[in-house]
Amino acid sequence: MRCRHLIAVLGLLGSTGALATEVTLAGVFPNKAVVQIDGGALQTLSVGQKTAQGVVLVSVERDAATFDVQGKRIKLVMGNAHVTASSASSAASVVLGADARGHFITDGQVNGQPIRFLVDTGASMIAIPAAEARRLALNYTKGQKAMISTANGQAPAYRIRLDTVRVGDVTINSVDAVVMEGTAMPYALLGMSFLNRMKMSREGDSMTLTKRY
Repeated sequence: MRCRHLIAVLGLLGSTGALATEVTLAGVFPNKAVVQIDGGALQTLSVGQKTAQGVVLVSVERDAATFDVQGKRIKLVMGNAHVTASSASSAASVVLGADARGHFITDGQVNGQPIRFLVDTGASMIAIPAAEARRLALNYTKGQKAMISTANGQAPAYRIRLDTVRVGDVTINSVDAVVMEGTAMPYALLGMSFLNRMKMSREGDSMTLTKRY
């Protein structure tokens, strides 16, 4: 059996708010995953197996694995961002890690449906490609039609409002967005209609978003 090598890291604060468990996914086999926990030695887990740190391998897919870490269910996929979820006693926040090109790409949710975001402080609103909007069952053609300036010129778009946008433990309600037609976008853009409601700080390859309101 061939192992698919992945690099994905997730740190979660424990219930005390003082300790963190860092899980690194190093590879996957059918029904097994190779992990490193808190910088320790690599170990192979079978589905359902629990480590001494309380990490449980829930399931394995072709290039991903789902874990239960201190009661939180986390899916790590190839190229996933470094995410740190805060304890419930503090303000909701998420820490994103830059990829090799310096881009901050992370998994999130729109109206409860999964989506991948590229953080873009130059975008005034969340921007979603039309194909993704159709997958998310967004009835965007009933939104306000507009022309949006892009790097390739003017492109038709529809302005809509999303019920919820979630990244890590941060959930924002009623967020303005645009759906872009005729534009090839590998990711949705996490623009300022979401980021303006965050306190943003960056240190090295990490960006922390803390919910302000």
